[in-house]
Amino acid sequence: MSDLLAKYAALEQLLDQVDDSSSDTYNEATVAEVAIRHERITRRMEAIGNRRILEVSDRDAHRAVGCVTLTEFLQTKLRITQPKKRLKEVQALEPMHALTGEKLPPVCPNTARELAAGSIGPDHVHAVLDVMAKIPTAVDPEHRAFAEKTLAEFATTLTPKEIAAAGVRILAHLDPDGTLTDDRDRARNRKLNVGCQDSQLMSKLTATLDPITRALFDVVLAKWAAPGMNNPDDDQSPKGDHGDANAELLKQAADRDCRSQSQRNHDALKALLDAAVTGGLLGQSHRGLPPQIIVSITDAQLREHAGVARTATGTDLPISEVVKLAANAQTHLAVFSDVTNEPLFFGRSRRLASPAQRLMAFAKYGGCSKDNCQVPFAHTEMHHAEQDWADGGLTDSSHMAPACGPHNRAVGNEPHQWTTEKITDGPDRGRYGWRHNTDPPDALRANQLHRIDELLERYRNPPEAVLALSRAFDITWPRAHLYPAA
Repeated sequence: MSDLLAKYAALEQLLDQVDDSSSDTYNEATVAEVAIRHERITRRMEAIGNRRILEVSDRDAHRAVGCVTLTEFLQTKLRITQPKKRLKEVQALEPMHALTGEKLPPVCPNTARELAAGSIGPDHVHAVLDVMAKIPTAVDPEHRAFAEKTLAEFATTLTPKEIAAAGVRILAHLDPDGTLTDDRDRARNRKLNVGCQDSQLMSKLTATLDPITRALFDVVLAKWAAPGMNNPDDDQSPKGDHGDANAELLKQAADRDCRSQSQRNHDALKALLDAAVTGGLLGQSHRGLPPQIIVSITDAQLREHAGVARTATGTDLPISEVVKLAANAQTHLAVFSDVTNEPLFFGRSRRLASPAQRLMAFAKYGGCSKDNCQVPFAHTEMHHAEQDWADGGLTDSSHMAPACGPHNRAVGNEPHQWTTEKITDGPDRGRYGWRHNTDPPDALRANQLHRIDELLERYRNPPEAVLALSRAFDITWPRAHLYPAA
C-alpha cells in the first residue's frame, strides 16, 4: 500500500472513531465549535478532492477502473451528482496544464485558497464562478483579477445569494455604461436546459436567450400564443398561427380561453414542436430511426391503460397520453407490428443496422446496453455485440445491441476496455451484458436503467422490488448478477 493510500486508510479509521464519539458531556460552546470545525474540514476535503480529480484526468486513470469518460468516473465511482458542475470547479481552482506542458496558475487563485482553508464551501465557489462568467471579455486581466479577489473575500462572510448580489455591483463597476459587453459575451452565456421529469412527469425549462433568439421567440408567441390559439382543452381552437384562422371562430375561442399567458406560451411551444416533428422539418431519419415520438409499451399496459411508456429519446409518457397519440392517427407514434415484415438478418451484406433492427433493439433494451449508462436509445449506435464488424461480425438483430458512442468505442481486448457477451440465463437471457477486462474476469452486467417497469413487474412484493431497484442502481455493490436466481 502506498504512503498516500495508507494515510487515507488512517483517515477512515479516525473518522470511525469520530463517528463513535459523543458530545453529550461537552458544554454548548464546545458543541458549537465541534460543528464549526467539522464543516471547515469538510470544505477542505472538497479542495483536496478537486486535486485528486485533476490527477485522474491528467493520467486518464478513470480507464483503469472501467470508466470510458471522466464524467462517468465522477458519476459512478465518486458518486458526484453534478459532475459537470464539479469539473467546472476543478478547472477554475486547480493549476491546469498548458498545451506546451507547463502548469498554469489557477484561474481563480483566491477562491481556491479560501476553499483549501475551509473558509468557504462549494456553493460559495459556484456563486463566485457564476459572477466571473458574466464579466465581459473586453475587461482587462488586472480588473478581472481584482474582481475575483474581491468576490473571494466576500465569500468568506456572505451567503451565495449575497455573493450574486454583490457581483451585480462589481459588474456595474467594471462596465458602468454596458459598452464592454459584446456578441462574444452573449454567445458565451446563451443556454437552454430541460430539467429531469418530476413525479408528475413534468419538466422545468430554463434558458438564457441571446437578443435575436428572444426577438424570434416573441414573434412566435405573438401569433401562436394569442388568446384562443392552440388551446388543447378546446376542440374548436384554431391550430398553428392565426394568420389563416377564421376571425369569428378565433374571437369565440378567445372568449372561451381561460388560460394564463404562461399556459398559452407553453401550448404555443408544444404546437410549434408538433408542427416541426409532423411537418417533415426534421428530415427522414436520425441515427437510423424516423425523427418522431417512438414509444415501446406492453400489451398489458395498452389493455389496462395504466403505467408509463418510455420513448426512444428517454422521456416517460403516461399511457393515457400514448393512447391519445394513437387515437389522433399521427405519424409520431411508431408501432412495432410492422417490423416483422422487414428483414432483420443481413449477415455480412451490410454494416449498418436497418430501421427495423433499431426498432427491435429499442423494444428490447430501451437505451444504451452498457450497465448504468443513462443515454437514451435515440442517442445510441448499433454495436456488433457478438463479434466486431472488423473481425467478421454479422449485422443480424440477434447479434447486436445499442451502445452510446463512448461505450461503443470502449469495446476491445485491452485491460482498460470492455467485452460484450450474451446472457444465457436468468431474467436478462437473450440480452447482451458487459464485463470489464480484468483478471480475474469481471461480472457480466446488464443495464436496468431503461426498463424499470419490467424490473418492478418481476418483483410484485414491495420489499423485493425495493431490493431489486437498489441492486440495479447501486453499482458500488459487488455482485455476480443483478437479480437472485428465479
